[in-house]
Amino acid sequence: MVSTASEAEERAVESALRPKNLDDFVGQARVRQQLSLVLEASRIRERTADHVLLSGPPGLGKTTLAMIIAAEMNAPLRISSGPAIQHAGDLAAILSSLTEGEILFLDEIHRMSRPAEEMLYIAMEDFRVDIVVGKGAGATAIPLDLPPFTLVGATTRAGLLPGPLRDRFGFTGHLEFYAVEELELVLRRSAMLLDLKVSSAGFAEIAGRSRGTPRIANRLLRRVRDWALVHKIDEIDSSAAAAALDMYEVDERGLDRLDRSVLTALITKFGGGPVGLSTLAIAVGEETETVETVAEPYLVREGLLGRTPRGRIATAAAWQHLGLAVPDHLAAGQAGDLLAELLEPDTDFADN
Repeated sequence: MVSTASEAEERAVESALRPKNLDDFVGQARVRQQLSLVLEASRIRERTADHVLLSGPPGLGKTTLAMIIAAEMNAPLRISSGPAIQHAGDLAAILSSLTEGEILFLDEIHRMSRPAEEMLYIAMEDFRVDIVVGKGAGATAIPLDLPPFTLVGATTRAGLLPGPLRDRFGFTGHLEFYAVEELELVLRRSAMLLDLKVSSAGFAEIAGRSRGTPRIANRLLRRVRDWALVHKIDEIDSSAAAAALDMYEVDERGLDRLDRSVLTALITKFGGGPVGLSTLAIAVGEETETVETVAEPYLVREGLLGRTPRGRIATAAAWQHLGLAVPDHLAAGQAGDLLAELLEPDTDFADN
């Protein structure tokens, strides 16, 4: 038996840590400035705001910005997701129940079904939907007018959005990963709301292990809070934060157990690669989708892992991070030749 009380508490805490307006939102200065202008112009014109598309990796604040847009426009917020809308009728039911000026937030909008996307085109542009009644030759389309609304779409893979849908958004904002300094500001605000005493060095320690993502930073802060509570520590400094995060297997570069398992297997079992994705996944006991979508993006961004047509390779930085001697073929001056060789097409290699 597993109690849901702790999960409900975590969700409540996470919700409380979300900023409620653009002034409290830390980071993403360019997107915040542009979005503020769009919303202010809409208020001056006394019209609903243009449709907004927010893209970027998970955990950077897309859902939070949608909530802020609703708060700034003083409008109700309706939340749904692309995977939940698999039929045009599902979308028609949501759209027909919207009120004037309401904000409709669709998370992972790129995962909507094609019929629903085609219905959304007309709804976004003309504020109407055509509901088909009957089948075959006797089917008729009944037009249904919709009140003006604002659609806020969020996606982690903007390239999967069809062009006609993407072009109907009046404003598109791409969220970037946060710098360590910006994450420290996020953590300071969260610590104040959680009534935690954390030193500047403690904030820096947690921020440096947060992978440039506010959601991860806040989660690590809560875990450090738990560790400090159990060990009866009043003020969290860098050593306390490091000890807590080490216990949770988050190292100084933000790598967790899965990340290190991938690098360790790649280096110790396959000599640093190249090795195919499915073979690497089997070696660490995970699904290929888990390795590709969870571990790889951060390892590649940190320069610890490379992707080539022949498979995955470990960089010199990966060997150094694991405390291993860098092979001669990865030494300075030879890495470029190796990479050029690995990038040559290999039609026989299919396991990548």
